[in-house]
Amino acid sequence: MTFLQPFILWGLPLLLLPILIHLFNRLRHRPMPWAAMMFLRSATRKSTRYARLRQFLVLLFRVLAVLVLILALSRPLSGGWLGWMMATAPDVILLVQDRSASMEVRDAGNTLTRRGTALKLFSDAAQGFEESSRFVLLESAVRAPQEIAGAATLPELSATAATDTAADLPALLQTALDWFAQNRPGSGEIWIASDLQRANWRPESDRWPALAAGLAALPQRVRIRLLALNKEPEANASVAILEVNRRQRDGQAALEIVLDLERNATGAATLPLAMTVDGARSQVELKMDGQSLRYRHTVPLAGRDAEGWGFVELPADANLADNKSFFVYGAPPVLRSAVVATDAPSRRFLQLAAAPDPKNTNQICEVIAPAAVESANWGDYAMVVWQGAPPTGPVAARLQAFAVAGGMLVFFPPGAAGKFEAAGWDELQTAPADQPFQISKWEETDGPLAKTEEGLALPLAELVVQKRQAIVGEKTALATFGDGSAFLTRRAAGQGQILFCASLPNAEWSDLNDGAVLVPMLQRLLQDGGRRFARAVFLECGDAVTLGGERWTPVDTTAPKEIRLRAGVYRGGGRLVAVNRPAREDDREILEAAKAKALFGPLPVQLFEEQRSGEGRTQSELWRLFLFGVALFLIVEAVLILPGREERTDLKTARSVAT
Repeated sequence: MTFLQPFILWGLPLLLLPILIHLFNRLRHRPMPWAAMMFLRSATRKSTRYARLRQFLVLLFRVLAVLVLILALSRPLSGGWLGWMMATAPDVILLVQDRSASMEVRDAGNTLTRRGTALKLFSDAAQGFEESSRFVLLESAVRAPQEIAGAATLPELSATAATDTAADLPALLQTALDWFAQNRPGSGEIWIASDLQRANWRPESDRWPALAAGLAALPQRVRIRLLALNKEPEANASVAILEVNRRQRDGQAALEIVLDLERNATGAATLPLAMTVDGARSQVELKMDGQSLRYRHTVPLAGRDAEGWGFVELPADANLADNKSFFVYGAPPVLRSAVVATDAPSRRFLQLAAAPDPKNTNQICEVIAPAAVESANWGDYAMVVWQGAPPTGPVAARLQAFAVAGGMLVFFPPGAAGKFEAAGWDELQTAPADQPFQISKWEETDGPLAKTEEGLALPLAELVVQKRQAIVGEKTALATFGDGSAFLTRRAAGQGQILFCASLPNAEWSDLNDGAVLVPMLQRLLQDGGRRFARAVFLECGDAVTLGGERWTPVDTTAPKEIRLRAGVYRGGGRLVAVNRPAREDDREILEAAKAKALFGPLPVQLFEEQRSGEGRTQSELWRLFLFGVALFLIVEAVLILPGREERTDLKTARSVAT
């Protein structure tokens, strides 16, 4: 509890005033021998045992009335983050800190970032528990619980510093649950400070019910304290690089950079975007009419080395963590693809689509006979195209491992029902000659069927399909026919993808063999699968653990930093790596605080929202309640000093006898 007028508490010695008055009042009555008083004492003797108790109660309520009046005048506050100190101290307090990049934003009217605000509130609120509770820190970047000496040191710890990572709240709370189950402390509290970014909380995850049930089933009592740092931030813009492609244009090498800009303001604005490539800095003025913009920029590479790096940057605003995005480039790798097909016409067109230019020695497509698939080294390829009966046994396991490692595995129908893993094809369907199957919907913003760099759509609507096999077991469709059946599906497998197509590039099946759809589709998949062979690599913060035990040195700065925690450009193992914050950190959708609280199910959760911050909002004044207490105590005191019915009768009798 805190007070807006704490100096009034110096009036607490006034509590002695009713006691002194009571004592002085007793001294006024001196005993005088008088015969008539014998009758009065005899009449009141039977109520003497209640008189003293009543006097003490009267005195108590008078003192309480003065006490509550002084507290009311000092304007007490309760119910805020600091109000936790009024609760019973738990044995262990587990501090769950969100260190994601979005926590580096500054809210309106605040000089601290949300991460800094969380650390300050943790430190302030923990002061009342320093001598009675243990503190364990669990932060989102490393997710390794560590006991700390006290919360006052939180802002100074390296484990609470800023990162460019994302947060996974279900995984964090699973770690907290495991810690309580393994260490078996007494009563505990979990203090969570987060900006409630929906992409990090993942409320749709099926892990939440199990987490809530697990925490509720712990033998010790565990309470949740949730600080929602969801106040409206200051004006902020972010930039993120989506693609960097090295291409030949008119015989000259050029770097094509595709980036996205987002901002939380509406209306037209001009943003200065600085671009640095190998130390050469330039600037462009970008006009934004809405809250998002996709921009493509071309940088000539004439006279530059085979590899290099750079970054794009926006001016400083409310969040410095999302103002910069890094990229690297290098000599294009040799992209090898393999085609396994039992249908001869399809095999020929698939091979041409995977390597359409015989002069381009960076693209090689090899045809593998079905009899040789068991000895094929799939790890050498960026893409494997399979047409025919789906592989089984060891071949299927090796192809699955190929996809998990980052390869693109594309299946075309065999003509009969069959499955690979849990997905495959149903029976063959043939359309009437005058009513072919038509594709009505497809993903145009991302993936192998996206629009071209010039903004032109692939002609899927013009595709004529006479035969198809319905794809079963897959839910993510990149393109669908008019009747809702999928034409192309995609499933993530580790670092790679597995795709299923419903028709063949065979004139009897469709006109995919004209190449207008098939070539760009396979070429894009080939580029995606070939990224793992590139000397210039793109990663997200947190994914750098996949690089193994190599030593990585930052290139963009001389200051030391860790590749898995901070964005930048690093060199190691003969490669350049651009590490950026995860894309979901730019997602501005915020989870409602009430919905976040509901994720914990039956657990007791105390919620504090910074979006309603302000002294009189996060902590409510209690002076009205205290004034009500003054009135109540005075009423009780007045009732106590009234003579009882029997006492009034006895006194009346005594007076009659005395007269």
